[in-house]
Amino acid sequence: MLSTMQDHPLNINLIFRHGSVVHVDSEVITFLGETTRRSRFAEVAVRAARLAGALRRLGIGDGDRIGTFCWNTQEHVEAYFAVPCMGAVLHTLNIRLFPEQLAYVINHAGDRVIIVDGTLAPLLAKVRDQLQSVERCLLIGDADPSLLPGAIRYEEALEAEPPEFAWPEPEERSAAAMCYTSGTTGNPKGVVYSHRSTFIHSLAESAGSAFAFSQRDKILILPSMFHANAWGLPYAAWMSGADLLLPGRFVQAEPLCRLIAAERPTFGGAVPTVWNDVLRYAEANGVSLSTFRMVMSGGSAVPFSMIERFHRQHGVRLVQGWGMTETGPLAALSFPPKDAPAGDELGWLAKTGRIVAGIEVRLADGDRVLPWDGESIGEIEVRGPWVTDSYYDDDSREKFHDGWLRTGDVGTIAPGGFIQITDRSKDVIKSGGEWISSVEIENHLMAHPDVVEAAVIGVADSRWDERPLACVVLKQGAAGSAEELRDFLAGRVAKWWLPERWAFIDEVPKTSVGKFDKKVLRARHAEGALEVRSAAAKLTA
Repeated sequence: MLSTMQDHPLNINLIFRHGSVVHVDSEVITFLGETTRRSRFAEVAVRAARLAGALRRLGIGDGDRIGTFCWNTQEHVEAYFAVPCMGAVLHTLNIRLFPEQLAYVINHAGDRVIIVDGTLAPLLAKVRDQLQSVERCLLIGDADPSLLPGAIRYEEALEAEPPEFAWPEPEERSAAAMCYTSGTTGNPKGVVYSHRSTFIHSLAESAGSAFAFSQRDKILILPSMFHANAWGLPYAAWMSGADLLLPGRFVQAEPLCRLIAAERPTFGGAVPTVWNDVLRYAEANGVSLSTFRMVMSGGSAVPFSMIERFHRQHGVRLVQGWGMTETGPLAALSFPPKDAPAGDELGWLAKTGRIVAGIEVRLADGDRVLPWDGESIGEIEVRGPWVTDSYYDDDSREKFHDGWLRTGDVGTIAPGGFIQITDRSKDVIKSGGEWISSVEIENHLMAHPDVVEAAVIGVADSRWDERPLACVVLKQGAAGSAEELRDFLAGRVAKWWLPERWAFIDEVPKTSVGKFDKKVLRARHAEGALEVRSAAAKLTA
């Protein structure tokens, strides 16, 4: 008879126990603006046990949803482990949602308790009387509890509990956490992560072919902990024993650069808009970023100019990550192939990425599967052990196709699994029957020395059906013109891609997680709220 391996559940408890007993001296470091608050993993583990005890005293059981309305702090890390490890479900709430959307996701998820940072209590108080399932709030800090009637102070709740908790052993396919998508039309949609998916995703991120985390790392976690579980970084850090460096509410470039200078992180993750701000401040004020062995950026396409600046001015490799809430989130990373010439590395890093082990990918045009030839254009579809197969309590199935997740990203796949996203399906511009990549135009524009941000949208055109409108944010004091920027693009993109329409704006609108919000720009254009200038381009049929 063949022997079998132990059927041990792959759950977050396994991650939690490992970090708690093996990496006892690794630290969770929370930035307070001027100083930091530091706790060892062993201390955080005790506080997580106390939190689980407090929630159990409030009647929380298996499968109950616990909301968190918090910044990236130690208390949020405590909830990341206490809630799923006790068998409940962690629901990280987006602190930047409109009030009506916030109330919707809390009610839709059925949250029973919300852990809320005191600085955010006034925001939650605005919708408290609309929340149908919430019984109690745990209030972190010194905020006035009367803002949230019946609120219990977080520290008092923990102090009332013993330092040990009888942790259960959740089934690996049971729900561990849930996040709601942002930036979509209509109501946000819930994605539920299982214990198993979280454990395997943490292994994938920590692997040598990904971020190669170890106890020697200090990870600056800038993705909001309400956004796809901070890209899975807290769990991967705890698993590997890497220190967690958390910015709290101080997420602007100046305090972040002070934090980087003081704490010397080795790895950081953030959306491109955050890294862009950090780069500008660091370079203007002589702040070194050289302690980073790697930074990762995702959420939207990373401009080549940003990758080049990190490399040439700071000696730091910026790797582009691709994924979405529905993919748990990591799906691809932009590491060059092993046989790429040394001089081509930056070009490979600027690509969307190569699919990571555990994720399968295909290119589809409706029901037709397209080849991996680097030329055929279709929608990217993925599947794998940390990819969702449905939305929570939602009948919508248009995102799921024949066992695959339809990502909504349009692009190509080259041999070897190298993905190149050319646009979102909702953002791609079809002009005269041919496709124009708004992302590629944006990336070239943001390489211009006077451009801070650029977003390109499609607008109606009587002759070509659609044409690109370039919305540009110039550096303070710069006097760039539409003609100058169009000339800068010439030779970098096809001539018929060159925008005739330009708008100079103060800031590109962002979604709640820092991505460019093109639907707002399209609405502003439809309302006539954008001042559109012309830079004539001679197009031929």
